[in-house]
Amino acid sequence: MLTTLFFDIGGVLLTNGWDHAERARAAGHFGLDAAELQRRHVPLTEPFECGALSLDDYLTQAVFTEPRGFTRPDFIAFMQSCSEAKPESLALLPRLQGRYRLATLNNEGRDLNAYRIEHFGLRQYFSAFCSSCYLGVRKPGPEIYRRALGILHARPAECGFIDDRPENLESPRALGLSCFLFTSAAQLAHDLRPNA
Repeated sequence: MLTTLFFDIGGVLLTNGWDHAERARAAGHFGLDAAELQRRHVPLTEPFECGALSLDDYLTQAVFTEPRGFTRPDFIAFMQSCSEAKPESLALLPRLQGRYRLATLNNEGRDLNAYRIEHFGLRQYFSAFCSSCYLGVRKPGPEIYRRALGILHARPAECGFIDDRPENLESPRALGLSCFLFTSAAQLAHDLRPNA
């Protein structure tokens, strides 16, 4: 029987925070070369999402490599504005709270992660936030799942993991977690019904 559910945030509870589409939107909005932004972003992804690179340092290396006609606060505000709630998913959380211990397990840079947790009120639902920026490792590698299980002192057989990307379900499945590929809140509610 499942007692604990780990939720990905981007693509499940909220829109993605700073993925390819969001970077392309930012490039268009600020008149940046999208290919150049992507080229600069790729080698920064792991240190940024694993907490070794601050948002300020990331922006210095990815965006502010030359004088710009906009400020860092302008760019950060745009990054934050890319995040939107998935209301149907968030509406499931109060119903699941009474039956499961809820935690998140996501890849995200520290500043954007903190903004999203606070801005969307996620603290009221989750007892732990197992984010790559604090754990120092990222999905889809198995170590992030091991660390999350350790933090919650949870047995894999008692845990479920919800993510919208199939590749992120392979390692937790191999560790013994029940995995749920998220396509919609209705589908997730249906998938979790037998585990109630």
